[in-house]
Amino acid sequence: MARAAKKKKTTRTGGNFHIEFKNDAQSMAWAAFQQHSVLFLIGPAGTGKSFLACAFAIERILQRESKKIVITRPIVESGESLGFLPGEFENKVYPYMLPMYDCIDKLVGHPDDNNAWRDKVDKAVEVAPIAYMRGRTFDDSVCIFDEAQNASMMQLKLFLTRFGENSKVIITGDPTQSDLGGGDVALTNVMNRLKGVPGVGVVQFKANSIVRHPLVSDIIEKLEE
Repeated sequence: MARAAKKKKTTRTGGNFHIEFKNDAQSMAWAAFQQHSVLFLIGPAGTGKSFLACAFAIERILQRESKKIVITRPIVESGESLGFLPGEFENKVYPYMLPMYDCIDKLVGHPDDNNAWRDKVDKAVEVAPIAYMRGRTFDDSVCIFDEAQNASMMQLKLFLTRFGENSKVIITGDPTQSDLGGGDVALTNVMNRLKGVPGVGVVQFKANSIVRHPLVSDIIEKLEE
């Protein structure tokens, strides 16, 4: 049975800020961030794709290599409708963006920790739903599209054409866990079309790269048989 891989190495950036690579795929992804302007991180849940994307974006902010972290996720519910969500814009999108905030919490502490790093990151983060993205250009930014298996071709094309000067684009997803239903997953189509384009990279995570509870990799293996 597949088991979570053991920790391989640790890289340290920005003083005490550090990221622990728990397998070779994560180390490979970190190197790929440096090499490509557009990077796809593809693979099963629990491999650290979103965490690595946030870590890279935070490092860029702390090192003053970027000014903004743009985060988006498709507003798609996983088989259960929550109905109308009350409140202002931030309140409506918060439940969908919570996994990204969780990653930021783990990397630079909670908002109420009186942490200078967290304050700097919070000032840099912009939540940018796809619905409001047309016509925008993101310069000096790290643009993260999380859970992209739930995006349409139009949404992915829109996102990929928003980034401007001195920016990076990171797209994460697991094509086997799309909540859209139906046939082909647009993420796979887009990724395959862009393979080989200079500046575009793909890192593929496997089940043996899962870093959650060891049972997660076994569950995924059995449910995909």
